[in-house]
Amino acid sequence: MQPPKPGCRYILTGTPGCGKTALIRQLEVHGFSVVEEAATDVIAASHANSIEEPWRNPQFIETITELQRTRQLDASLLPGEVQFHDRSVVCTAALATYLGYPIPPVLAAELDRIVSEAVFERSVFFLRNLGFIAPTAARRISFEESLRFERIHEETYRSFGFELHFIDAAPIPDRIAAIRAQIRALN
Repeated sequence: MQPPKPGCRYILTGTPGCGKTALIRQLEVHGFSVVEEAATDVIAASHANSIEEPWRNPQFIETITELQRTRQLDASLLPGEVQFHDRSVVCTAALATYLGYPIPPVLAAELDRIVSEAVFERSVFFLRNLGFIAPTAARRISFEESLRFERIHEETYRSFGFELHFIDAAPIPDRIAAIRAQIRALN
């Protein structure tokens, strides 16, 4: 009898406003395990405490990192299971670069951990932008700035040795089909 195939943790990322949240919800509806994004929750908690622009505080990066680490460690992975993470600490490193902050020690340690322990599959699903951006309470970025952030994300993931699989702008069912096809090709 063969041992069960290990589970796979995939990162789903892209620039703000690329449709990640809608796609992650549909992946969950399709039966996949998902792990929520941390930055949006950190921003919402800050807003609830009357801190309107938490990203102006360099501690913001550390807070996101700690929540991401906790969520990843708490997300059990069953044999054969495919799990999607809505962003990762590599995204947090890209965010630090975008904001002009140095990488804090807690983020550097977490980046080292996820790489040395091969926590995530090396293949990352990178959603391409939709050609526009809709501002929200947590997303206060222009489309032009989102394109700059998209480039920083790409460069950051590549610098940590990840392979990007681009998912073009399309209706959600088409994007899910593209992700499923890529997973079949990778396994």
